[in-house]
Amino acid sequence: MLMTKMKKIAIAGASGQMGTLFGRAFSDLGCEVAAVNRPYSVSATAAALAGCDMLLLCIPVTAMESALGQLLPHLPKTAILCDVGSVKVNPIKAMTGAWDGPVVGTHPLFGPVVPEGFTPRVAVMPGRASDAEAADRVAGLFRAGGYACFAATPEEHDRAMALIQGLNFTTTAAYLAAARDMEGIENFVTPSFKRRLDSAAKMFTKDSELFEVISEANPFLQEVSRRFMSYLGLAAGGDLDLLAERAQWWWRDESY
Repeated sequence: MLMTKMKKIAIAGASGQMGTLFGRAFSDLGCEVAAVNRPYSVSATAAALAGCDMLLLCIPVTAMESALGQLLPHLPKTAILCDVGSVKVNPIKAMTGAWDGPVVGTHPLFGPVVPEGFTPRVAVMPGRASDAEAADRVAGLFRAGGYACFAATPEEHDRAMALIQGLNFTTTAAYLAAARDMEGIENFVTPSFKRRLDSAAKMFTKDSELFEVISEANPFLQEVSRRFMSYLGLAAGGDLDLLAERAQWWWRDESY
């Protein structure tokens, strides 16, 4: 028996990578999964959303406003409106402003292919204080699908992701742009620099638009960037030992 008591889940963006991932996971739990893909025709949308317990938005942040206008008129009043976007403050405001029913924001902290040995975690947050029970139901659904869930607020989430995603993109872009300015730099590539190039390749050749949108949509990125600049100031002043000491926090529980 499905502990979440969700029998039917509609997924907007069901043919996308994350929509496909969760559609398969929830189907395996015994849920009826209804696909909702663009263009959102009235008849197909109404049929997909009829009687659903949750509408999961697996769509770009930039498409949310338009999608809400086309989808919500067909959503049952008791259904949970949920998204999986990489920013939360503004999307949750948009959802709670457009939907009087329960709203839950989530962010799966992984892509469509989960690396071996990596715990797939999902941040879960209620849209309003009154949506706490709905957030528990959503977390229960993800846990039943094999994902680890933890509670957060939209502000906590966006501040963290400004560092994890936004600052990673902007600092990597600045670093590689600075390296490009040195003539003949490609002759001095070391294995460690090659690994950094390899890890950045997808970010800039395939996901650059995604990261740019995430950076623009996250209200805390400039604040985080200013804090990062203060650490660069320490480096410019020669305080590398202090920086290294603070960086070692990440391995505080490991012994060698």
